[in-house]
Amino acid sequence: MASEQNRRDFLIQAGAGLSAAWLSANWPAILSAAQHAHKAAQAVAPAKFEVLTPEQAVEIDAITGQIIPTDDTPGACQAGVVYFIDRALKTFASGQKEAFADGLAQVQAKTKELFPPVQKFSAASPEQQIAVLKALENTPVFGLFRFATVIGFFCDPARGGNRSEVGWKLIGFDSSHVFQPPFGYYDKDYPGWQPNPADASKK
Repeated sequence: MASEQNRRDFLIQAGAGLSAAWLSANWPAILSAAQHAHKAAQAVAPAKFEVLTPEQAVEIDAITGQIIPTDDTPGACQAGVVYFIDRALKTFASGQKEAFADGLAQVQAKTKELFPPVQKFSAASPEQQIAVLKALENTPVFGLFRFATVIGFFCDPARGGNRSEVGWKLIGFDSSHVFQPPFGYYDKDYPGWQPNPADASKK
């Protein structure tokens, strides 16, 4: 990116577009993710991966690190996007395990094709990594990794990515009140709802 502002604008637009697609097409998956996030809300990034092998994690971390690179602001690696992907594959995106494994195989094959001495994407130079991803830019595999990277960069940190809210801070999103209900009315009509006695005592 030519400047931090250009990068911020790009990520805001990308995040907004992908969020709309995510919400409209994957609402059941989001509910599942929310349940998983609730359980993991107080947990730090896990020391061990639940689905990815250490080798796969290194490669995915390198891929996401080129999609949202670190410059004068944190990138996907600092945001822990690889942990988001691992948690997603453990929970609501478990059906995508084969797609990610196949995607990694395609990235490795393209790396070896373009740079024969290099055996792994993570072992390639930054310039070589960019060349590999550009060669795959119009393929489904790149779309898969790009989608997961952007979602992981902006997701609720409880889901594994966006560590220390670096994605939110980059676009200037204030999360201080993000989970507070608007006056307690947005969920009022679900079955079994009853008023909170503490709220009634404040009137």
